[in-house]
Amino acid sequence: MAEDLQIAKGTKQAQYESLIPQITGLLAGETDLIANLANVAAALKVQFSWFWVGFYLVKNDELVLGPFQGPVACTRIKKGRGVCGASWEKAKTLIVPDVEKFPGHIACSSLSKSEIVVPVFLNEKVIAILDVDSELLNQFDETDQHYLEKIIALVNFN
Repeated sequence: MAEDLQIAKGTKQAQYESLIPQITGLLAGETDLIANLANVAAALKVQFSWFWVGFYLVKNDELVLGPFQGPVACTRIKKGRGVCGASWEKAKTLIVPDVEKFPGHIACSSLSKSEIVVPVFLNEKVIAILDVDSELLNQFDETDQHYLEKIIALVNFN
């Protein structure tokens, strides 16, 4: 298991390509889901310096805050509420260039300006979401979606 990340410079794609094998190393041999989610959130936060990176886990018809990196966050989110709840309800990745323009956005922090939310599937059912917030507008795009979905696939949610 790696204990330090090698922070890559260059294009967004190059940074993800450097990070994926390191995340694979962090996850290798570890079976605890919470530990793995914590390390994935930390690796993404360190590499990209995003405002907030974390997971919400589906529990009893709510998204419940899981491992994250960043300031304190909303603890529970109902299905369909905010970007996270909408991603869960629609079972698809949502990229929001300006959170102020998203109907029903939940402002856990007024510093968050853009967001990407990636659902996690197990047996075709959403069981969690990865939520990433930035202090910059238009931070996320299809490159982030592609690589974040690949990173989620590395985690064993069984």
